[in-house]
Amino acid sequence: MSIEARLPPPQYGLRLKRMLGGKAGWNGIILQILFVAVLVWVGYEIVANARSNLAAQRITSGFGFLNNTAGFDVNQTLISYSGSDTYSRVLIVGVLNTLLVSVIGIVLATILGFLVALGRLSPNALLSRVSGAYVELIRNLPLLFQILFWYLAVLAALPGPRQSISLFSTFFLNNRGFIVPRPVEEPGLMPFLIALGVAIVGSIGLHYYARHELFVRGHAMRIWPYVVGLLVGLPVVAIVVFGAPIAFEVPALKGFNFAGGSRIIPELVALTLALTMYTASFIAEVVRAGILSVHKGQMEAGLSLGLSRGTVLRLIVVPQALRVILPPLTNQYLNLTKNSSLAVAIGYPDLVSVFAGTTMSQTGQAIEIIGITMGVYLALSLITSAMMSFYSWRLGKRLGA
Repeated sequence: MSIEARLPPPQYGLRLKRMLGGKAGWNGIILQILFVAVLVWVGYEIVANARSNLAAQRITSGFGFLNNTAGFDVNQTLISYSGSDTYSRVLIVGVLNTLLVSVIGIVLATILGFLVALGRLSPNALLSRVSGAYVELIRNLPLLFQILFWYLAVLAALPGPRQSISLFSTFFLNNRGFIVPRPVEEPGLMPFLIALGVAIVGSIGLHYYARHELFVRGHAMRIWPYVVGLLVGLPVVAIVVFGAPIAFEVPALKGFNFAGGSRIIPELVALTLALTMYTASFIAEVVRAGILSVHKGQMEAGLSLGLSRGTVLRLIVVPQALRVILPPLTNQYLNLTKNSSLAVAIGYPDLVSVFAGTTMSQTGQAIEIIGITMGVYLALSLITSAMMSFYSWRLGKRLGA
């Protein structure tokens, strides 16, 4: 007789109970049903209470208010906007301003965080101590305090427009912002962009080809002259043939303010500086921990082969450390994006300020506006996590993990 014939018949009822209710069986199923019923009841009560409150205040629910005229201006917009536009336009302006400070902050904080981490690991005692002092000081001060410090103690103390700090009579810094020349499109812009795109693609191709030659054949190629030639030569040829891609409108002082050029408002500068420096202090510790997780024998083996310390870090240590660095680094990116909502303290027109603030106070559509704001931040967080997860997956495939 086979082994299968001697086994008792399967107890399908027991399997079903354990699958639905865990080890508790049918008692677990009843508890889960009761828990779901309580959740449904709580949700119903919340919705009913919200509806009764809105009816008592004679506030119409729904998203029709997005088509109403906003009636207020915003001091920084990346798209055309005026007070006669709708609240939906205000939402787009707030989202774009939030994305602007988040993307700039993420890029700068990553660069600064990596530099500070390398400084803490440097054999130079002075550099290591200065980097350590930066981390311990910045990450232990409240972010809101740092935002107010940059805005009130640094930027607000700058001179007025007539006494602006000038750089080459082209760039001007004062308490109203940083005034820079404004680029104006010229007919040669499209050929220039095409040439630059071809140069970038060619440089990336050379980089991967050089890595293939190094890791497969052990042949180190010197590609930087070709990369420089592509990145400089092709755009220069496009400029010579088709003309300048852009012209610059230089700002000039007229009366009590500047005319022409573009103004970077002080709120954006203060918020970017605070978010960058604060987040970089945490990224530095993340990167330092990731590098220390790689066995020191990797560094010693690379140095014994005659490679410089920078080359060993770039080609051997950091690629292995990234697997440890990426998960907490993603968390810091998410924190920076969400911390940008503190911009409301200094009046930077981000999503919370112009939409969850001004728009909600004018319309009274608290539930809809808070729901939209939550949805936007949730979407930004999920997109950021997806991008970092994809990069981590690519890195794992490349390293054979």
